[in-house]
Amino acid sequence: MKRILGLDLGTNSVGWALVETNFEEKKGRIIDIGSRIIPMSQDVLDKFGKGQSISQTAERTDYRGVRRLYQRKKLRRDRLHRVLNILDFLPEHYSDKIDFEKNYGQFKEEVKLNYKKNDKGKHEFIFMDSFQEMVQDFQESGNTNKLPFDWTIYYLRKKALTKKISKEELAWIVLNFNQKRGYYQLRGELEEKKNNKTFEVLEVARVEDTGKTLKGKDTKLFDVYFKNGWKYDRPIAKTENWVGKTKEFIVTTKKLKDGTIKRTYKAVDSEKDWLAIKEKTQKDIVNSEKTVGHYIYDHLLKNPKQKINGGLIKTIERHFYKDELQKILESQSAFHDELKDKKLYKQAVNELYSKNKAHQNFLLQKDKGFTHLFLEDIIFYQRPLKSKKSTISGCQYEYRVFNKVNKETGEVTKEKQYVKAIPKSHPLFIEFRLWQFIHNLKIYFKDDKGNIDVTDALIENDEELCDLFDFLIERKDVEQKHIINYFIKKGRIKKADKTNYRWNFQEDKKLPINETKANFVSRFKKVDGFDLKQLTYDFQVSLWHIIYSVKDIVEYQKALKTFATKNNIDVESFVKNFKKHPPYTSDYGSYSQKAIKKLLPFMRIGRYWKESDLNEAAKERINQIVQKIESLQIDETEDLEDKRLKKAIDAVADESIPARFIKSFLKMKNKNPLAGLNTYQAGYAVYKRHSELESITKWANSSDLEHYINTFQQHSLRNPIVEQSLLETLRTVRDVWDAYGGGQENFFDEIHVEIGRDMKNSAKKREQISNRNSSEQRTNERVRKLLEELQNEYDDVDIR
Repeated sequence: MKRILGLDLGTNSVGWALVETNFEEKKGRIIDIGSRIIPMSQDVLDKFGKGQSISQTAERTDYRGVRRLYQRKKLRRDRLHRVLNILDFLPEHYSDKIDFEKNYGQFKEEVKLNYKKNDKGKHEFIFMDSFQEMVQDFQESGNTNKLPFDWTIYYLRKKALTKKISKEELAWIVLNFNQKRGYYQLRGELEEKKNNKTFEVLEVARVEDTGKTLKGKDTKLFDVYFKNGWKYDRPIAKTENWVGKTKEFIVTTKKLKDGTIKRTYKAVDSEKDWLAIKEKTQKDIVNSEKTVGHYIYDHLLKNPKQKINGGLIKTIERHFYKDELQKILESQSAFHDELKDKKLYKQAVNELYSKNKAHQNFLLQKDKGFTHLFLEDIIFYQRPLKSKKSTISGCQYEYRVFNKVNKETGEVTKEKQYVKAIPKSHPLFIEFRLWQFIHNLKIYFKDDKGNIDVTDALIENDEELCDLFDFLIERKDVEQKHIINYFIKKGRIKKADKTNYRWNFQEDKKLPINETKANFVSRFKKVDGFDLKQLTYDFQVSLWHIIYSVKDIVEYQKALKTFATKNNIDVESFVKNFKKHPPYTSDYGSYSQKAIKKLLPFMRIGRYWKESDLNEAAKERINQIVQKIESLQIDETEDLEDKRLKKAIDAVADESIPARFIKSFLKMKNKNPLAGLNTYQAGYAVYKRHSELESITKWANSSDLEHYINTFQQHSLRNPIVEQSLLETLRTVRDVWDAYGGGQENFFDEIHVEIGRDMKNSAKKREQISNRNSSEQRTNERVRKLLEELQNEYDDVDIR
């Protein structure tokens, strides 16, 4: 009797059954059954069902991220203290409260730079002269209201651009920029605008009574007209007091087929619409031709009641603040010799980088100066993102072997490190995937008898297969209709019969082909003087590498300029069209670049095939296959599924050349066996295996399994719910093994696993299912309400 353990894996439970079965005698019994509940909150399961794989420690991680930001801001402030102290720019009451000997710029007792305690213990503003100058500015503009002392910072930021300010005032400005540095934008966070939404602040000119009222009420409806000539998209109630007031809207502009412009308005959501708000704020600052501080101060002169943070200035990019501080420091260098003193600069560099000699040399040899030190090294320094290369899956074929030394025993062992998989956007992977698609493509003719394979009739030789490759390699994606239309143009399919043909994939499915090149072509068409013949494979790889690897916007634009200059391309036109190219998604194939370079030469065919590119060991293996097939003396008319033929193939097969591999070459009897191979054929030829694992871990007893569970690396699967389900499944197997088999070897003859639908589906698929269910639920709710309204209107009719 066979002892079989059956497992049913779900998201929040593992069901199991241990049975004994004799299939020949048709006897069996259930030894025991049960289920293991996985402790998991409902909100986590709901998110998993929607395709959101969020770790249960995500909230804790968010808090830690916030703490890091505070810590880094304080570190920048401490470094500024040390440099400003060397320059002797800090007020005495402020520097006395800072420890410069042990804690390197940290506060002994935190105080404000612009206030100090007087003899009576009250705080006094120390920049009264500048404050009085600001008060005079406001009085001249007609504002006599009482002004807050803290507005002096905006006055000083404007004044410092052209006139001398004191050392202490400049220190105040520099420390103020450390508090608000602006938004640092990575490539891809703001892609090219695909919508036409804008943030608008509109002043209401008038409202007009429409003569209509709200349905079922006496409330009047009004049309709203703005001063710029726009009209609100629908009549609204209670708008009499809007006249002369400004209103904030997110406006979506759409051009209709008849040429008219349609605008829709919605209330501003600062979290969802921050991008539109940011664009509007930046546009206003650029149009004013002023720095941020100057722009804020001039608005305060006109309207002292103006809210600044979150009102006048919301999220803006970092370079606005950086440009302003650079102008201030360059201007003040003419008034304060300390900012040009090389000895003080060297002292500051040694203070900050006493142990980092390499960076010391970089700063001193280039003679960067205090402006560079404040801007690039302290306030606006942006640490590069950590590499997440470790999370990329490894190739199933290629690996490197390295020596690993045990620190305690000194024992040296050999360990394998699998080469990382190739990105799906890489031109080499795109060619590999396309040949894979072409070799798997089948075209069927649908008639009364069923589907007839007509692929060989439509593609008669290798050159026609290459023509299909040329057609597809230029496309971003492909659908069934594109393939059928291709054969119609070739004259192989009659247009009237096209509905009778189908491919062997899902009929309404759109498959990705070459999005990388399609994007390149669409952008290069707009580049002045560029010939698309320059778009060779090597050219594409070089450009792809820049777009794929460079994340910083400034560095990315520099790389584009260098690339354009090197390849004799119009720099301005090229950068303009490629600077907003979205970064590639982090999708990777199953194989490494090294493996694909070995497999691909066997998959190419016709004019794309070169024998010199082939792996010699694989060629020899395929030649052995051909010799074995010739020894079988198979008739062309013989059925490949015949039992006699199967026995003959089994007789010539061995461990190095499996029977299924020999059988796959039978149809290539009159073709070149070294070209046009499928992926699995190329895999067997080069690596002697395809989908089989190179090595399988076997747990001989429950103790081995217990050790694996205890040493399992948390978060190694990157999906917390699947990881938890896997561990609970292993624990279930261990407990059943111990309880019914005493943990002995070979207790289970077989283990059958059934995986729940949610576990099988990808995150994207779960998200699609969730969205579809939500949509259908909303539709049902609308139908139900419509039926209720009909029932209320027609009492004498039974509406179900």
